[in-house]
Amino acid sequence: MNKITNKNPFLPAGILTALTILLIILVKTVDVAPVGPEGTSVGFSQLNLAVAEQFGVSMTWYKITTVLGVFALALAGFFALVGLIQLIRRKSLMKVDKELLALGGLYAATLVLYVLFEKVIINYRPIIMPDAEHPEASFPSTHTMMVIVIMGSTLTLLDKFIQNEQLRGILKLACCVVIGLIVGGRLLSGVHWFTDILGGVLFGATLLSCYSAALTLLSKDQ
Repeated sequence: MNKITNKNPFLPAGILTALTILLIILVKTVDVAPVGPEGTSVGFSQLNLAVAEQFGVSMTWYKITTVLGVFALALAGFFALVGLIQLIRRKSLMKVDKELLALGGLYAATLVLYVLFEKVIINYRPIIMPDAEHPEASFPSTHTMMVIVIMGSTLTLLDKFIQNEQLRGILKLACCVVIGLIVGGRLLSGVHWFTDILGGVLFGATLLSCYSAALTLLSKDQ
């Protein structure tokens, strides 16, 4: 498998993209029923309802994941700042570390998907949020997608920017914990359907695979 992915580094991203598209098609066609607030239709309605009834709604978990999401965004801002400083000092975009250039593309793609699925509605939230009058877009869980993208790419960058092995290990563990808390917490909060969380995981993994493939190609060019 490693030999195949080395020859075609975008193969994992292609497979994940296909799975993500398949999930969207299935969510829009399988067991669709008006079980959401204000009669909004939901795919995999029985599965999603069963999971939602199992966990209920927790605004505490919603707040926790929101705060952790802000932390993740701050981390993304830090890496963006590092890239900007390198650009200013080195006076050339091509002299910025390849990992940071690819990271900029990764963040941009994530932002595009975030905006896109605010307009292209696949599912609505299982509840009407306290500060909203009507159901909001829910698929994919953008918090889930975002934390996988930011923390997942950070795991890769730590090997380059953190030389202390013990500190690097601690930071990697922290990244994994944050991913687990946000993905699990978003489900426990009850503000997303199960398929929204699954969609966020697939989108995040797809974007990370593209990032990894881009780094592989950039390394070969050097």
